[in-house]
Amino acid sequence: MLALTSHAYRPGDMTELSERTKANMDVVLEETCRQLPHGGDHDSRRFIAERLIEAAQSGHSTLGELGIVARRALAELMGKGG
Repeated sequence: MLALTSHAYRPGDMTELSERTKANMDVVLEETCRQLPHGGDHDSRRFIAERLIEAAQSGHSTLGELGIVARRALAELMGKGG
């Protein structure tokens, strides 16, 4: 599993999400970060992961929903860097 599921964003938060949601988050994070040089640095991956966690906690748990959130976060990162 990725650091996303073991990362202590806030104690207890990740335990409330289903295993399927966490798996979807992992898949989306990996797919999204492939678009970054070398799979993204720690800060970039963390930024996207935090957005995914927020979305999942708000009830957005499908691959499609999480993909949209991740792409928006990636676009925001690219905008900051450019």
